[in-house]
Amino acid sequence: MIRFERIHKSYPVAGREVVALHPLDLEIRAGEVFGIVGHSGAGKSTLLRLINGLETPSGGTLTVDGERLDALDADGLRRLRRRVGMIFQHFNLLSAKTVLDNIAFPLLLAGTPKAQARARAEALLARVGLEAHRDKYPAQLSGGQKQRVGVARALATDPKILLCDEATSALDPQTTASVLQLLDGINRELGLTIVLITHEMDVIRRVCDRVAVLDAGHLVESGPVSEVFLHPRHATTRRFVAESEATDEGVLHEDFAHVEGRLLRLTFTGAETYQPLLGRVARETGIDYTILAGRIDRIKRLPYGQLTLAVVGERADEAIARFAESGVHVEALPR
Repeated sequence: MIRFERIHKSYPVAGREVVALHPLDLEIRAGEVFGIVGHSGAGKSTLLRLINGLETPSGGTLTVDGERLDALDADGLRRLRRRVGMIFQHFNLLSAKTVLDNIAFPLLLAGTPKAQARARAEALLARVGLEAHRDKYPAQLSGGQKQRVGVARALATDPKILLCDEATSALDPQTTASVLQLLDGINRELGLTIVLITHEMDVIRRVCDRVAVLDAGHLVESGPVSEVFLHPRHATTRRFVAESEATDEGVLHEDFAHVEGRLLRLTFTGAETYQPLLGRVARETGIDYTILAGRIDRIKRLPYGQLTLAVVGERADEAIARFAESGVHVEALPR
């Protein structure tokens, strides 16, 4: 669906070239929700804007929906952009137009008859749950309602791809959850490919299928969210995961240094998350354990649990083997 091949991007600044994206390869599959996470300046907005031609790469090949962007003329690029909707961080609604007219606006720009555009806007209002607000103006809406209007407007031209540029960063946690739930439903019901950029790993965890992690313009890690979130390999990814769980790894390791026993991190996924495996293995092997940290939650619709333990006992190796035989990922932690 979207393929980056050795794509890179630089900008001229004060007589020199500043690199925003170093050469990278990345594929986003049709119908998935793909997350791009990175801190400010990592290059994620640049990467997103390349997809709809708002930015032009300095080199490499970018293919979107079967078309190479460097082969498109102005008309071809306009046609492509109608297949790519975009949701913005700060909504970008037209303050002098009603909710209904904001949603119909892209269709009118594309030459759709007014009656047809308004009928489509009415249907989209129902889709995002804002029928009662059709005649209000943006200033009369909450942040969450404004973003729902933004979602409806992005869907107006019946796109195949939906780009979300920090779509929830201006919202409170409860509103963020409702907007992410809306995007998840759109993905499942309409089969849209959604590309979402954020600096919050928790947003990635809630809604994305796969994720790419950017750091200073470099693609440092990518893969299924469950793998990247639960078993991060790069230091940047580990920091994002720690931030999402409100933990300070440095402080934890200082505390762990005073704990007796072997330090283990157990990762459960799927049905095993809710099984009494820890207690059963402890009884059968005679080990003692202390739970030092832990979380049970979901990655999209996948239940998971992750526990950090200190294990004491002569049969600790046997206990570790039993955990592994039960499908639990066991990681020995350094002191």
